[in-house]
Amino acid sequence: LLNHRPIQYVLNEAWFQGMKFYVDENVLIPRPETEELVEWIVQTEKNRARLTILDIGSGSGCIPISLANKLPQASIHSCDISSEALLVAQKNASDLLADINWHHLDFLEEKNWAKLPTPDIIVSNPPYIPQIGSMQMDPHVVDYEPAIALFVPDENALLFYIAIADYAMKYGLPGTAVYVEIHEDLADAVKQCFQKAGLQKIEIRQDMQERDRMVRAISP
Repeated sequence: LLNHRPIQYVLNEAWFQGMKFYVDENVLIPRPETEELVEWIVQTEKNRARLTILDIGSGSGCIPISLANKLPQASIHSCDISSEALLVAQKNASDLLADINWHHLDFLEEKNWAKLPTPDIIVSNPPYIPQIGSMQMDPHVVDYEPAIALFVPDENALLFYIAIADYAMKYGLPGTAVYVEIHEDLADAVKQCFQKAGLQKIEIRQDMQERDRMVRAISP
């Protein structure tokens, strides 16, 4: 702790949606605003009879496992580029009795999209912090949490949102819902990116701190 190592990594545990998740330096520590993203999905989609959900960027597995817990009618898939992160996510799914279909792939490679299911819901908390932002961040984040899950190039901060929107347009059914967590400074940019791709009914939602942190859109 004196070396700024996060207490969640010291204890190998973090709580999310009332469940205890194993975490280590291979995955991000789950954040409260991500719980709000999960709740938004649950409250909006809970009455749909059958669902296929795709989570992009598994990390600790907190999003897909929580959705499996709250939406038992859903078939849930989750993908990550990091094999180490997927091992953590799989451990959590086993410990928390969640049935998740895991996919080890790089989502930014379009050729991999055909390996994924046709989703009714796409959810992602992708990397979205421009590299330059690391200069202002606390050591316990920059020095310990996985950079691959945090940062994007300064000149291409929207690359994951562009890919997610393109995937939704090409592989989503009409009415597929896209839910993403965003950097509070990028709300308008993400909205424009989704509009440009062809997504509709775009909604920006604030977290409990009244910051723009989530976006929902629908494929036509």
